[in-house]
Amino acid sequence: MAYIERTNAEALIPEETSHNIIEESIKRSAILPLANRMANMVAKQSSVPVMTGSVHASFINGDTGLKPTSNMTWDKVVMTAEELAVIVPIPEAVLADADYDIFGEVRPRIVEAFSLAIDAAILHGTNKPLSWPDGLVPAAIAAGNGVAYSGNLYQDINGEDGVIAKVEEAGIAVNSYLGALKLRAKLRGAVDTAGQPIFRTAYSNGDAGRMMYELNGSPIVFPENGSLDGDQALLLAGNFNYVRYAMRQDMTYKILDQATLTDASGNVILNLAQQDCVALRAVMRLGWAIPRPVNIISGVNYFPFAVLQPSA
Repeated sequence: MAYIERTNAEALIPEETSHNIIEESIKRSAILPLANRMANMVAKQSSVPVMTGSVHASFINGDTGLKPTSNMTWDKVVMTAEELAVIVPIPEAVLADADYDIFGEVRPRIVEAFSLAIDAAILHGTNKPLSWPDGLVPAAIAAGNGVAYSGNLYQDINGEDGVIAKVEEAGIAVNSYLGALKLRAKLRGAVDTAGQPIFRTAYSNGDAGRMMYELNGSPIVFPENGSLDGDQALLLAGNFNYVRYAMRQDMTYKILDQATLTDASGNVILNLAQQDCVALRAVMRLGWAIPRPVNIISGVNYFPFAVLQPSA
């Protein structure tokens, strides 16, 4: 059972210490800002209508030729909201002796932990609920949209058999990229025959001096929370408009002071009231899906993402 002990919080219990806690910047979700957020769910499951057949038109011969008829068909993809939660216990004596708002420091880290869990589940299927789809990376590879890194990064990404082409062959335009941090060195190191960099960083319109990586005019997002495993995918390219998610319950917090915490076998780990502890409980519920409407070029047998895989 994990909880904040006095020894783990001694840095926050001052003798004569600074009131500034030095820490890494909070790592937010990388996938959700790129995805298409839908209206909040009003039940555990929500159906997303998907067009499975489209209208077809044709020319007619002569003045009395018969005009063709056509129809449309729809199906549905079910999005299921699943719960994500954590409980962080802490002894009341530690709270009383700390010169900081410990729960105020814990909340941003809970957000970070939730973001990592969501990203890892959507990208790789890591610890995903059974009702959720397979992760984007394994699903793209299973669909035949994996390209092994050959050492020629430009061709691996932009070539006729490259990652982008895998998506475009299905009649879908790539609109964003997710890259592993180890890809940045490969992008910087790729040069042409004159020794000039092939992939150039583009200065953003925001902070002066801040640069962002781009591919063919679209940004590359490098998750800093470790959610994109560089040993499985150097680059994920695709159309993120196909990724849909919805909230059933936004993140809520509750202070527990009378609960008894147990493990999966029912063994008591911590009795908050008896052991003078409190706990911060955080809960949220959300679901995601990747509906694939019929495409005029590839029909329904396509996957709108491709992966650059590290070489063996």
